[in-house]
Amino acid sequence: MDDPLVARMREFGTTIFAEMTALALRTGAVNLGQGFPDTDGPPAMLERAVEAVRGGLNQYPPGPGVPELRQAVSAHRAARYGLDYDPDGEVLVTVGATEAIAASILALCEPGDEVIVFEPYYDSYAASVALAGAVLRPVTLRPAEGRFTFDPAELAAAAGPRTRAILVNSPHNPTGTVFTREELELIAGLCAEHGLIAITDEVYEHLTFDGVPHIPLATLPGMRERTVVISSAGKTFSVTGWKTGWVCAPEPLVRAVQTVKQFLTFTASAPWQVAAAHALRHELGWVAELRAGLQAKRDRLTAGLTAAGFDVYRPAGTYFVQADIRPLGFTDGLVLARELPSLAGVVAVPTQVFYARPDRGRHFLRFAFCKRDEVIDEAVSRLKRLA
Repeated sequence: MDDPLVARMREFGTTIFAEMTALALRTGAVNLGQGFPDTDGPPAMLERAVEAVRGGLNQYPPGPGVPELRQAVSAHRAARYGLDYDPDGEVLVTVGATEAIAASILALCEPGDEVIVFEPYYDSYAASVALAGAVLRPVTLRPAEGRFTFDPAELAAAAGPRTRAILVNSPHNPTGTVFTREELELIAGLCAEHGLIAITDEVYEHLTFDGVPHIPLATLPGMRERTVVISSAGKTFSVTGWKTGWVCAPEPLVRAVQTVKQFLTFTASAPWQVAAAHALRHELGWVAELRAGLQAKRDRLTAGLTAAGFDVYRPAGTYFVQADIRPLGFTDGLVLARELPSLAGVVAVPTQVFYARPDRGRHFLRFAFCKRDEVIDEAVSRLKRLA
């Protein structure tokens, strides 16, 4: 039988995360590939989920999300960023941020519309754009002064008459960049000039380091009314398997996204929603400790990668470190990622798979540091074989 998959999705096979995790299991390698923590979130939040299950909260919750979580999300955005969203119409609960991104693009982009995306990008972005029949317009983030950033001229050139939206991820996976106010002002100016909708993936909003602030694009003048803000409980509270996210936006945009979302999953799991609501209201002190711990883990891994011979870019946020493989004599990250378990007993992810133009990221590997210290130390010890 010929390939039954629709043509626009044929380039999207098994994700790199599935491939690398399977490789780690098969070889016994230390898995610094997929970005999930190996410890649980705050105990009181976990207990709240158990109570919800045992208390009978096991049927369909309201389509927009349980009121408790929508109210907690609204209060959190107001308290932290001064952004007011009505929990009854401007907040929508989704099955993780990945569904929120897909539903937003499907709801807001017609076939042939263009979506600007910064590359490298989380792999679901390109797939969601393809599902909508839209066209990806990548703008490359390149290293400059120890961090990844974009060329303002390239950003300006990416917008045209068919451009509908720009997808902005900050703190940025996989580079670890946290966009500055100046960078966000350039993005906001582009949106205003071309009438673009901004879709912002802010799942790492609480996980920034060295005092670097996360600035939501929606806080800039004129941007709240044109921005779909997306975040989730997964990264903030170390429960990536709960798949509980949310959208905040003006009511017409939320209504559009919910129109699509209701035919994807209809609603999200109720027990995780009430537990996430508890966490947003009561566990941000735990998150502050998580952030400090992750900063120390980042430093632990970057020091180890540097000692192993990599050229390392110190991230300002997220779970991830970018390492240039060329000082070790390698030139192709995908080849090295597949050989690294046998060479050093470690799994990483080749960054080139996150580019529309893979050659621009061929010499990078992404390592995750959201792991226990002993796991990082074991990986660093093994990577010394490369040097």
